[in-house]
Amino acid sequence: MIADIWKTMRPTHWLKNLFVFAPLFFSGSATHPDKVAVVVVVFLCFGLMSSAVYLLNDIMDRERDLNHPEKCLRAIASGRLSVRFAAMFAAALALTSLSAAFAVSKPLTGILAAYGLLNVTYSVWLKHVVIADVFCIAVGFVLRVTAGGLAINVERTSWLIMATFLLALFLGLGKRRSELLLLEESSRAHRPILEEYSPKLVDELISVVTPVTLVTYLLYTLDPETIARFGSKALYYTGFFVVFGIFRYLYLIHQKNLGGSPTELVVRDLPLAAAIIGWTISFSLIVYLK
Repeated sequence: MIADIWKTMRPTHWLKNLFVFAPLFFSGSATHPDKVAVVVVVFLCFGLMSSAVYLLNDIMDRERDLNHPEKCLRAIASGRLSVRFAAMFAAALALTSLSAAFAVSKPLTGILAAYGLLNVTYSVWLKHVVIADVFCIAVGFVLRVTAGGLAINVERTSWLIMATFLLALFLGLGKRRSELLLLEESSRAHRPILEEYSPKLVDELISVVTPVTLVTYLLYTLDPETIARFGSKALYYTGFFVVFGIFRYLYLIHQKNLGGSPTELVVRDLPLAAAIIGWTISFSLIVYLK
């Protein structure tokens, strides 16, 4: 049972919560141990809350998951975990998350509660509304960034908020495309909203979001305020890794029909992981060792 609970919590998906570190990193404050410690707590809070949400989703989707070639093996869908136990465990995770956030600050608790409420609304309603479903996912990432900055009193720039939103939207659309191709005729039985999408529509949406995401990041690196904040004009060099990473992701979803789980792609695809590591190192060298 412990193994089933742990797997249902999806700890590998906690990688998404690394976005809470974005304000710390982009503000040049990553060398302050006290601020790092606070953001680590925020990361754990979002991890517990997101695990509670995953449990809730598995409870609500247990019947549809039986129509999915992989998700039918999930602990709740297969019956290895009872619905009652999963619901109680999800509530315990959510309460623990909110309690820990309250120990950091009341505003952080509000953001975390909003994140939980957004995901509950998504599970109950918004995941059945075309376009709004992927927007909901993107807003969740924006809330992560907002919480990370709020916890350490660091300003969240408009560039950071928009770049986060667009990148999350890009990944969300990639996931929808993968689901459409993987499930084909059974897509509606698994996720009804997929009936409102088509590979052609999703590809057109991705073709719009991709250049906007790239341009937003590149303009951020060239913005006079950014250059003044970090005292360097070299940040645009990190754009090479961003362009490669996005191109690599497009290759994986179009040529390999992957993208169902962006976090798993980051872990399993070496070139994509190398792009992210290369960007992190280059940005750190420019900002912290200038």
